[in-house]
Amino acid sequence: MAFSPDGTRLASTSSGDATIRLWDTRTGAPLGRPLTGHTGQVYSVVFSPDGTRLAGASFNDMVRLWDAHTGKPVGPPLTGHTGQVSSVAFSPDGTRLAGVGGDATIRLWDTRTGAPLGRPLTGHCACR
Repeated sequence: MAFSPDGTRLASTSSGDATIRLWDTRTGAPLGRPLTGHTGQVYSVVFSPDGTRLAGASFNDMVRLWDAHTGKPVGPPLTGHTGQVSSVAFSPDGTRLAGVGGDATIRLWDTRTGAPLGRPLTGHCACR
């Protein structure tokens, strides 16, 4: 789950139906329809620092961006991971997004273009 920067909305993930939902924190009412587009369990969601976008990470090695006000997808999925993506984070200025995956890498994307930024960051062990 993640609060919007102004605290008026809450985003929650679902492992059951592969959606993200938005909630009004004052009333507890759902805001709009569930955000769809992931095809596997959604593990992580985060608001951009300005509250205009949402990013979600899922089991199917996918990261997606949405317009946080309309619920519409922003561009195609951000790709590169070869395993589940467990967490995402925006840079403080909102121009970059990081995702950590089960492939033991961290990948960075430009949030305006969706383009990967540099090589994956490595060093974590994928061992169990």
